[in-house]
Amino acid sequence: MIRSRADKIFQMGITIIMVLVMIVTLYPLVLVVFNSISDATAVANGQVLWRPVGINFEAYQKVFENDDILTGYRNTIFYALLGTTINMVLTICAAYPLSRKKLHGRKVFNLFITFTMFFSGGMIPTYIVVQATGLIDTIWAMIIPTAMAVYNFVVMRSFFESLPEDIFEAASIDGANHLVTLFRIVLPLSKAGLAVIVLFYFVTHWNSYFNGLLYLNNKELYPMQLVLRNILLQNQLQDTGVDSMGRDAQLIGEVMKYAAIVVSSLPLMIIYPFLQKYFVQGVMVGAVKG
Repeated sequence: MIRSRADKIFQMGITIIMVLVMIVTLYPLVLVVFNSISDATAVANGQVLWRPVGINFEAYQKVFENDDILTGYRNTIFYALLGTTINMVLTICAAYPLSRKKLHGRKVFNLFITFTMFFSGGMIPTYIVVQATGLIDTIWAMIIPTAMAVYNFVVMRSFFESLPEDIFEAASIDGANHLVTLFRIVLPLSKAGLAVIVLFYFVTHWNSYFNGLLYLNNKELYPMQLVLRNILLQNQLQDTGVDSMGRDAQLIGEVMKYAAIVVSSLPLMIIYPFLQKYFVQGVMVGAVKG
């Protein structure tokens, strides 16, 4: 196809804009990586801008020697895996029946569930409920209050609704009940939707720290993000009038926070490329029907 001069100019303009967007998006991440492997004094003086200065990996060594960080990392992996599993079970169990047009009271149930996405009890009533159910200072405080996200439910329900009705009619004629239809037909055809919802839930659990801040007092149960938050606060509150040894520890701590950010983000950066195509498909389907 022959493109006009205006089309070429437009294409070039779009390419330039996308490159600029990519640079703006990637630079903060690259800067964090550069700071994490640079000399502590250079980082403190703001000399690390476009490349690492005095490359060393002492910060990463300190991170992996820190028991709090390792405990938080282990806790976060546990919360993310268990929480995502529970999230997916509840989301599928709610989304599948409410995607069937023949379900009696379907509109009422959908209305009540969707209502909670816009109006909630708030932080204090939620805390009172969590406290009354005995979840304070337990692993379940990180999982049960966020057992299902309504937005993810809506996306999953929309995905199920997008499947051709003929499939369900054929399964019914063949004698398949709803469980067989769900596990043998619906879920295998919904891999894109399942992948994107798994990613949404996993990222939410991985980045969660507010629930831990509210409900956890035992440091042994802290998630990685809460440990990282405490490290950042400690570095900010440290007194600048310290001796040379204290100054050195403060400088190392400054670089450690960058290394901790990289370590905490690494699993998601590894997982995302494998789920990217499903992520795009799932978002597009979720945007078709609300």
